[in-house]
Amino acid sequence: MAARFEVRHQPAKGYHFVLIATNGQVIATSEHYETHRACLGGIDSVKRNADAPVHDVTSDAGKGR
Repeated sequence: MAARFEVRHQPAKGYHFVLIATNGQVIATSEHYETHRACLGGIDSVKRNADAPVHDVTSDAGKGR
């Protein structure tokens, strides 16, 4: 089974999506969106930008921790 996005709805909170890995584990959760369409737009944005470089701004970056 391939990784997948799952759209979820919570009353009074709106829509959000989760990214589920091939092993069934949730590996990412989005912010809440007011509309279903906006949530789908968030998924499209992640798909377009997923091949982005990592920019680690933590204070211990590169110290092997």
